[in-house]
Amino acid sequence: MTNIDFNLISPHDVMLSVAQRAKTLRLEQNITQQELADRVGIAIGTIKRFEKTGEIQFNHLLRVALVLGRLEEFVNLFAPADVPVSLYELKDIKPRQRARKK
Repeated sequence: MTNIDFNLISPHDVMLSVAQRAKTLRLEQNITQQELADRVGIAIGTIKRFEKTGEIQFNHLLRVALVLGRLEEFVNLFAPADVPVSLYELKDIKPRQRARKK
């Protein structure tokens, strides 16, 4: 019998969750939407849309994170696993340059 995870989360759910946490952090730091937009260098409409829908360009999200003091959380976003499966893999580690053809 296979284990099925019924607690699946969609990308849309992640976007909304990140936007809500960013808004909460902004309010905790007593920063208005206009102040955040000015500090980031984007339009206030972009901040409003982000907080409402979670949609924002990645470079703008990084700048929002910088202003809110959370940029370091993105550093390890896609970091490779540090633990090799075996000692034999230690000597054969070569970073992939491209994907295989299907």
